[in-house]
Amino acid sequence: MINVDLTGQALLDQERQTGIGLIVPFDLMIDREYWRWVPESTTLYLTRTPSLELPMNVDFASAVGDLGMISRATRDLAAARPDVTVYACTSGSFVDGLVGEARIREAMREAGARRALTTSGALLEALQALGVRRLAVGTPYDATVTERLSRFLAEAGYEIVSSAFLGLTGNIFRVSRRSVRALALAADGPEADAIFLSCTNLRTFDVLEGVEEELGKPVLSANQVTMWAALRAAGLAEAYHRPPPSPLWL
Repeated sequence: MINVDLTGQALLDQERQTGIGLIVPFDLMIDREYWRWVPESTTLYLTRTPSLELPMNVDFASAVGDLGMISRATRDLAAARPDVTVYACTSGSFVDGLVGEARIREAMREAGARRALTTSGALLEALQALGVRRLAVGTPYDATVTERLSRFLAEAGYEIVSSAFLGLTGNIFRVSRRSVRALALAADGPEADAIFLSCTNLRTFDVLEGVEEELGKPVLSANQVTMWAALRAAGLAEAYHRPPPSPLWL
């Protein structure tokens, strides 16, 4: 047998890859949707929070947003050296208001994140970029969690003019495209500048463009604003993969 020693001969790939670390809830079932938002030059690193035996309610949102758990997840991602680390859970980042969202970002920075974002913080960035002041909200949650989202947005200075919710406490990833469209239409009101569809476990990629064209206004979703803000923080907002007409994506 002949052994060939190639020690020191390996050529290293010099191509620049942008890395985005995603801390997602344990029950996320739509990982592929995140990849559809980003260019080939971007790599996603996902880690999940520990499993919880709770229905999707306020207690769930508080538990999945535990600061110690998020800090550990941030450290778990450190080996990949992501350019941006995102806590990609909407309810977990809005349930305790603006102060709670800020605490999550601070915990992530203290745990080593180079740049720290949350989905709810990304939503506020997107609304500011679009100049939205009056918002319609559609969620898969129950009434109480939906009210917490409205309270978070009102605290940030936005007027919630209409809302709709599906009342689900689980299996959100199973909601069909038809139901997502119906949720957006039910949430919309004539005074709304834009519509936001909450929850990172809700499939929206294939629905947003058609609903925007149908309603003639921006329709945002949790995963959409998460990836837009992450790419923006990494200096790659121009690479965002999204064709519809709203100003945020031009």
